[in-house]
Amino acid sequence: MFSQTVEYALRAIVFLADKSPEACTTEQIAERTQVPKPYLSKVLQNLSRCEIVRTQRGIGGGVTLLRPPAELTILEVVNAVEPIQRIATCPLGLKSHGKKLCPLHRRMDDAMASVEAAFRNTTLAEILAEPTGSPPLCDDRKPDHKPTLAKG
Repeated sequence: MFSQTVEYALRAIVFLADKSPEACTTEQIAERTQVPKPYLSKVLQNLSRCEIVRTQRGIGGGVTLLRPPAELTILEVVNAVEPIQRIATCPLGLKSHGKKLCPLHRRMDDAMASVEAAFRNTTLAEILAEPTGSPPLCDDRKPDHKPTLAKG
């Protein structure tokens, strides 16, 4: 449902939120989130253009959030890199449907609306504060083996 770019952006932002207000290097973010550095650099450029992060080169530089984690939603991050696409008109271009979606496309759009609302109502601070045995950040250890895919 979500692209790798969205996944990478969210990993990076959750990491930065956890370290906020401390600046982190691209290398630190890439290593801890297991995002390839060249890909991460492109994602961070998008997040910078959308005024979610600030990047500063040189000594004392790095990447920081422009707002506190309690003021930044998951939806803002997602929309900065790959906006959620809602279905406003018939995807098949059927003139008889126009803006009146068929039951299938209505349900698909309703699902996207639910995701959008959930992300709009979830801040980074809430993600980090949620009690769980599985923190949202990558483990500091390198994986010993690659997971096997379930055969279906």
